[in-house]
Amino acid sequence: MVTMRLPTLRRTRSAEPGTVTGTARLDRRTKRLAGRLRPGDVAVIDHVDIDRVAADSLVAVGVSAVLNAKPSVSGRYPNLGPEVLIQAGIPLVDDLGEGIFQAIREGDTVRVEGDKVFVGAEPVGSGVRQDAESVAKAMADAREGLSVQLEAFAANTMEYLKQERDLLLDGVGVPDIETHIGGRHCLIVVRGYDYKADLEVLRPYIREFKPVLIGVDGGADALVEAGYTPDMIIGDMDSVTDDVLRCGAEVVVHAYPDGRAPGLARVQQLGLAAITFPAAATSEDLAMLLADEKGASLIVAVGTHATLVEFLDKGRGGMASTFLTRLKVGGKLVDAKGVSRLYRQSISGSSLLLLVLSAIAAMTSAVAVSTVGKAYLAVVSEWWDNLVFQLGQLF
Repeated sequence: MVTMRLPTLRRTRSAEPGTVTGTARLDRRTKRLAGRLRPGDVAVIDHVDIDRVAADSLVAVGVSAVLNAKPSVSGRYPNLGPEVLIQAGIPLVDDLGEGIFQAIREGDTVRVEGDKVFVGAEPVGSGVRQDAESVAKAMADAREGLSVQLEAFAANTMEYLKQERDLLLDGVGVPDIETHIGGRHCLIVVRGYDYKADLEVLRPYIREFKPVLIGVDGGADALVEAGYTPDMIIGDMDSVTDDVLRCGAEVVVHAYPDGRAPGLARVQQLGLAAITFPAAATSEDLAMLLADEKGASLIVAVGTHATLVEFLDKGRGGMASTFLTRLKVGGKLVDAKGVSRLYRQSISGSSLLLLVLSAIAAMTSAVAVSTVGKAYLAVVSEWWDNLVFQLGQLF
């Protein structure tokens, strides 16, 4: 794959930000760490160019601070994660160095004061405290080098096309599966951008069409959390929980092109059967290619990558496969993000009032023209006349 490198951007330190204290949780993989974080924890990560999906997972948990051994914005491309963290009010300290993983142990109570980190009274690290201004400056500088990123993305796309031409064009290498897909709709869920809102909007669709539910790694957990049972789980098995793996879904393990499948051992330890799907593509691409090859009439994507900004935000050459995969299955692919945005509108107060008045008018008309309604109106009219007469006698 083509490697993209630009000089690391210089950042400014924020002026005397507040103090934050919390329990430290450490992991070099942010996605894996998010599964065991609790509200108020301090996340200690090793993540160059934090993407939006990783940042969303940290915000959703409610961490009190994020300590990054690496730069959160390196300048290679305008990644979206740091902005998400800053907008959520979560302190972000960058460039703490590898030593932070030796200085802090799991479960330590750490204190963040400005750009310094303490365990008890002892300072254990000093980095760069990011704020809205510093992140905006870094993002602006990164966008200036976007042409380099696009050129590299195009080169990666061509390299992937050469490597997986048979898979993309002819479906060579797609494994046989037990789940029946031919002629049915498939709903592919990735725990990515706005997946919760998308799933909520799609509830009527799922009830009516009963699509094949395919969870991509943590997307299987997302389906279970929404009240569904996945029919199939596809991925490298690094973010799906054991309980969800045991839900009865067919398991397809994403393997490297040479056949190595690190996630297969975990599935087998749980006593589950699984098949492998060797390919250089991402797991979400494999799910789409499998659904297409097995005859799905429609593919609905939840939480997947759909735009150029999202492709670049992942910062991986492998995202070129997603671009080509969408070209391959585009004729039957529907992105749930558009549906979510269309139906997120709330009913205005004036529209609700008009609806209530219309209902009252309809009920009044129905009562007025019916025999029972006329008798009832006569009784009410007589009661009203008597009331007016009695009030007139009093005054």
